[in-house]
Amino acid sequence: MKAPQALKGTGEHDITPAVLAIGRPLFPQALIGALRRVGGVGHCMVFTFEGERSARCLLDIGNIPSGPDLGAAYSEHFHLADPNRDTIFRERSSAPSIVLPTFARRMYSTRYAKIFFEDAEIVDKFATAIWAERACFYVNFYRTVAQGRFSSEQVERLNGIAPAIGATVARHFQAVNPPDHDPYRKLELLFSTSDPLTRLTHRERQVSLRILSGFNSEAISMDLGISLQSTFTYRKRAYAKLGISSQNELFAIVLRLLASPHRLN
Repeated sequence: MKAPQALKGTGEHDITPAVLAIGRPLFPQALIGALRRVGGVGHCMVFTFEGERSARCLLDIGNIPSGPDLGAAYSEHFHLADPNRDTIFRERSSAPSIVLPTFARRMYSTRYAKIFFEDAEIVDKFATAIWAERACFYVNFYRTVAQGRFSSEQVERLNGIAPAIGATVARHFQAVNPPDHDPYRKLELLFSTSDPLTRLTHRERQVSLRILSGFNSEAISMDLGISLQSTFTYRKRAYAKLGISSQNELFAIVLRLLASPHRLN
């Protein structure tokens, strides 16, 4: 990905401080500061999609006290009910940078709207997404009841900076957590290159990876969109192929492979 370019000009329309903070601890504050100056954003949350059924909250900063709870709920299963998710994956091949449709409450289910908008006192949202290799960075900007909705001028400004903000966010998280140093991606690579893990089917690998990541059976079922019985079946098949009978033995296999002379760097 090319380095993001700040908007031309200075002062309230300039996102240069956020660009200059890429990879640094002060990035969240620099980002929300720029968003407030440019578009009156109250709160910002960033999620990443690395598969159609997996989401993680990377950033939560601003004026919404329940932000951490919303991030956890969205990552666990509500991302599957987000109408923007379908647009993000549908437009993946047509444009790396995506500006999502204008917020309308009717787009969301009653339960989703209650938890993510009414209970959190969110009255407006603007969102953009960018694909960087296999990962998508989904950036959401919010306004609360106390602030009122985005003005037409603010929406216009956010539209103008959306590609640069998306690229800036992607570059920051790639810098602080490069793919080669991502533990989950290391495990994915291990499962696709190292015997006996390569004996597993795609679904057996997915279940095993989530076991290693600390998911319980119910969480695995929800994350993969399969029944609890299917999760049990895939786990049983995986263990049988690996000649093991417990989670501890699965960890032992992975640790042995990671400690081998040909371990991943």
